[in-house]
Amino acid sequence: MSGIAIVLVILVAFLAGMEGILDEFQFHQPLVACTLIGLVTGHPTEGIMLGGSLQMIALGWANVGAAVAPDAALASVASAIIMVKGLGDGTSTDPQTAIATAIALAVPLSVAGLFLTMLCRTIAIPIVHFMDAAAEKANFRGVEIWQLLAIGLQGIRIAIPAAMLCMIPAEAVTAMLQAMPEWLAGGMAVGGGMVAAVGYAMVINMMATAEVWPFFVLGFVLAAIGELTLIALGAIGIALALIYLGLKDLAKQGGGAGGGSGDPLGDILNDY
Repeated sequence: MSGIAIVLVILVAFLAGMEGILDEFQFHQPLVACTLIGLVTGHPTEGIMLGGSLQMIALGWANVGAAVAPDAALASVASAIIMVKGLGDGTSTDPQTAIATAIALAVPLSVAGLFLTMLCRTIAIPIVHFMDAAAEKANFRGVEIWQLLAIGLQGIRIAIPAAMLCMIPAEAVTAMLQAMPEWLAGGMAVGGGMVAAVGYAMVINMMATAEVWPFFVLGFVLAAIGELTLIALGAIGIALALIYLGLKDLAKQGGGAGGGSGDPLGDILNDY
């Protein structure tokens, strides 16, 4: 990895760390962070593949009350760097093995990221008092500086581990991947696929309602048709959504057969 690539990776890591709190430009999302790191290191295809797999896992991660979700930023950045290190020049290691290993390491890395973010939030507690003191003096510039400092801590907590991982020789990571026995590599690939399925199942569990399940079943059946591309499936999904919204508006306007609840599909299921 060249010096310019390392600087760009650290920059992506810094932005991902801040976005984990700001949640504005989504740099912390696995699909974005892994793709950017793959792009700056010369492995865009593998970065997109890794990011897509990790995004399926992170779909079910959400902060609920005081419970903080696993850290997607550190998991994405660190996994992408490990994958890039494992790929090396692109000929020494099978890309699928490198991606599967990175996916398997993502979950423990995300848990480690929780400790770092809690540490940064603890440090930020006195910063809030400093901001209050500056606000009492109408020192708005001081408030802005303390705010930027607090947000910068979140970026540093990802940038420092990323820089440390970049310092690891690529030969060491490649040798580790090549030394893995066949059964371990296969097991990590299967486990990575299962973790992605669990993340998607968590999303389905949160969205499970009477009117959504028929669409899920229909999409599952259509996805099994090999001739349909992702663009075709997306077009079918948009068409179904527009049809459903049109029927729902029609029911609200009283254009249906009776005074339904405003959810035509729900009314049909309730009739059954």
